[in-house]
Amino acid sequence: MKTIKGPALFIAQFADDKAPFNNLKDISEWAKSIGYKAIQIPSWDSRFIDLQKAAEDQSYADEIKGTVENAGLVISELSTHLQGQLVAVNPAYNELFDAFAPEELKGNLKGKSEWATQQLMYAAKASRNLGLTAHATFSGALMWHTVYPWPQRPAGLVDKGFEELAKRWLPILDEFDKNGVDLCYELHPGEDLHDGVTFEMFLEKVNQHPRANILYDPSHFLLQCLDYVQFIDFYHYRIKMFHVKDAEFNPTGKQGVYGGYQSWINRAGRFRSLGDGQVDFNAIFSKLSQYDFDGWAVLEWECAIKHPEAGAIEGAKFISEKIIKVTEKTFDDFASAGTDEALNKKVLGI
Repeated sequence: MKTIKGPALFIAQFADDKAPFNNLKDISEWAKSIGYKAIQIPSWDSRFIDLQKAAEDQSYADEIKGTVENAGLVISELSTHLQGQLVAVNPAYNELFDAFAPEELKGNLKGKSEWATQQLMYAAKASRNLGLTAHATFSGALMWHTVYPWPQRPAGLVDKGFEELAKRWLPILDEFDKNGVDLCYELHPGEDLHDGVTFEMFLEKVNQHPRANILYDPSHFLLQCLDYVQFIDFYHYRIKMFHVKDAEFNPTGKQGVYGGYQSWINRAGRFRSLGDGQVDFNAIFSKLSQYDFDGWAVLEWECAIKHPEAGAIEGAKFISEKIIKVTEKTFDDFASAGTDEALNKKVLGI
């Protein structure tokens, strides 16, 4: 077995125009000071990284890596969540996702998709230049507006949707393969890939591509009432990244899974700081350790109640305490009878 690495911190939710959250050096030093060993970098935030430059200029990539390492940390992964979302956008969401793209592409569905695809290509090369082996993203969505089967979906709609999604992602997956990096989709509501079944349908359309993998985040599964522990049994061989994020689901006589159009703080299902929600992290860390997951345990902090800095400080300690230092021997080795072929035959009566 292997010991999970961590704690690491996804710095996207902490980015700010105020120090120490407005540049890579200072936020790295802050993360180190509160107990983190690595950071996950949002590639869309120019305060931390120029993605294209990191892809095209090895010396710049080395500089980024050096800035983090000088603070006593390493980079766990890069993220293209916002760019990945734009690879596939249904026209119903065109304007709602304009903020994720350059100003000149507002309202331009095709232009945004092409730009996003190029961003992912840069991310593959930048990850390689930084010495990384996994990358985080979203799949985007062409079918999310049909997630509930009313009105009835036209025959063949879902199959066609996954064919198109695969068509858009296959060149990107091939680029990640060329650069030796796993592309990990965060299975998330609002994405066509949001649970195990949808991930399997996508895998079929991309011919079981070896670089199509999973960023495991149990908070999204708890809010879907999915068995997030058994999920690991099913898909552990595709889980290459791990977001440690908590959530709670408290349905009432007035509100359930869909949330009644309420704000996060008033939803039955909402994200919480680590330890304040309902996710069984003891079971998760045990299960991932059982299956030799040796990637990073990365805090993605999201909470409608607690202050982010408090959540980050508590989260580093929480993750450190949950990581299991795996054993190098079996607990009952002291009673071992050793290996004796003759004895084995005698015990079996042969």
